[in-house]
Amino acid sequence: MTKLIPTEERILQARKLIDKARALPLPSDRGWEDFSYSAQVKDILRQANDLIKFIPITSGPSPELKAEAAQLMQDIKTAEKEILHSVHFKSSQ
Repeated sequence: MTKLIPTEERILQARKLIDKARALPLPSDRGWEDFSYSAQVKDILRQANDLIKFIPITSGPSPELKAEAAQLMQDIKTAEKEILHSVHFKSSQ
């Protein structure tokens, strides 16, 4: 049986995963490392999204937690664009 993680803990873990994706070292070249970096970023942010994606539609959490989770899902999308865009922008210079 899977362990239930409280909503607050899910939100904290998702924030840590976003920070982890931002902290990944940038690839040194534009070869296969760039693809690997993009895949790692997307995988980490997918994990963060998976932790919180059902919070806004669940009946248990408070409206404040639901709003925080919805905002965090938006932050995940923004973080992915920022992280991956910065790699392509820096590597093209």
